Amino acid sequence: MKSRIDSVKIHLNEISNVISKPWFGVFSFTLLIAIAAQVTIPVKPVPITLQTMVVGLAGAILGARKGAYSMGLYLALGATGLPLFAAVPDAPLGIARFFSTTGGYLLAFPLGALAAGLIAERYSNYAGIVAAMFAANFVVILSGALFLDAFFINNLSETLKIHAALFSLPTVIKVIAGTALYFGLKSVKK
Repeated sequence: MKSRIDSVKIHLNEISNVISKPWFGVFSFTLLIAIAAQVTIPVKPVPITLQTMVVGLAGAILGARKGAYSMGLYLALGATGLPLFAAVPDAPLGIARFFSTTGGYLLAFPLGALAAGLIAERYSNYAGIVAAMFAANFVVILSGALFLDAFFINNLSETLKIHAALFSLPTVIKVIAGTALYFGLKSVKK
C-alpha cells in the first residue's frame, strides 16, 4: 500500500512540475483563447465571443508579459491559416483576417492581456481584478472600434454608438464571469 501511495506522489510531483513550467501557462491560454473563439454570437459588424474574458484572465493569471505572449502565440498560429479564429461569414483565413473587420480586435489581444496583467500584478484584490478584466475588454473593444472605423465604417460617432450598444452588457457579464473564474482558480491553487 505504501509503495502505491509513493507512486501516486511521484506522479503528482511530475504533473506539478509540468504545470509549473513557464511555457505551460502560455500554451494553456493559447488553447483557451482558441476555444473561446468558437463560442460565438453572430452579430454584425463583428461576433460576440468569450475571447476578451480569456484575454483578461491570461493577463491576470499569467502576468503581463506571459499573458501577452500567449495572445501573440494565438495570433501567430491563426496567421498560418489554422482555423483558430472565430467563425465569421465571408472572413478570410490566416493572416488576411488581420485586414478584415475583426483585425483590430485580434491585434489588440496582446495589449489587452498586457493591460490586465499590469493591473493584476499591482492590485490582486477583488477591485483590482475587476479593473484588470475591464481594462482588457476596453483595450480590445476600443482598438477594434478604431480599426473598424478607420478602414470600414468611417463615422467614429456611429462606430462608438454601435459598440456601446453591442458590447456593454456582454462586457459586464464577461468581467463578472472572468473575475469569478480568477478567484475560483486562485482558491483551487491553494
